Amino acid sequence: ASSMHPHTIETINTYGHYNGYEVEVINHHNGLIDEIELLNKLNSDVAAVVVSNPNFFGLIENPESYVQKIHDNKSLLIMMVNPLSLGILKTPGEIGADIVCGEAQSLGIPLSFGGPYLGFLCAKKEYVRKMPGRICGQTTDVDGRRAFVLTLQAREQHIRREKANSNICSNQSLMALMATVYLATMGKAGLKEVCEQNIQKAHYAYKRITALPNFEKVFAGPFFNEFVVKTNIDYEIIKEALLKENMMPGLHLGIYDEKLKNHILFCVTEKRTKAEIDRLVEVLGGLK
Repeated sequence: ASSMHPHTIETINTYGHYNGYEVEVINHHNGLIDEIELLNKLNSDVAAVVVSNPNFFGLIENPESYVQKIHDNKSLLIMMVNPLSLGILKTPGEIGADIVCGEAQSLGIPLSFGGPYLGFLCAKKEYVRKMPGRICGQTTDVDGRRAFVLTLQAREQHIRREKANSNICSNQSLMALMATVYLATMGKAGLKEVCEQNIQKAHYAYKRITALPNFEKVFAGPFFNEFVVKTNIDYEIIKEALLKENMMPGLHLGIYDEKLKNHILFCVTEKRTKAEIDRLVEVLGGLK
């Protein structure tokens, strides 16, 4: 889907090119994947449909409306998700996705100037043996206590390493542990509250910013904690003003598509306060 991050599309194109796969990008309509175009292009050559949710524009896609058509075509649905959003949105498993992947930095891992972070990969049981890495499972020890063991690791990892899938993985155990501690600490109710704060604060910022005379709405679809606004003020002026206030200026979408010049993607999480959001609006409102 063209509503995915351009860097992700470029990466998929690179892998596809050197592995004999043809990658076709479905256009977006009002920021969401064009479902009519998608369904028209489903045929026996389509191995999988890849959708990001929330997508690059921060909008929440609706794969439930076409997942059955994808499966009827004997194709797979692959979803790239923000795991934090799953505390309140339907999970890929509930939707019927076959493979799920994403970036789990939002699960209690600091930004740390760009990393290290935590990538994750999940799949239906019938695809587990095709997954890279080793699968850990829960069991009991000789005393009946709960324990975790490696339940699936291909022999190639030890005797034919050149054929081992796990060699494409990096060791993210520390980040995985941090995410696990975060999830255990927050719990189901805590995670839902974090999601609600993301939604409420992002929508508050969106409403305030789009009420300014030099800013306007771009998409009408629902969003989680990211949104796009259009402005008639040059992005470099906005960038300079916000950096002086020690605020992130948002992502200028014009660097990916000239048609999106002065379209800015903002993100507002649970860590931002109302006072900080109000100050952001105040600075933007003072620009000409």
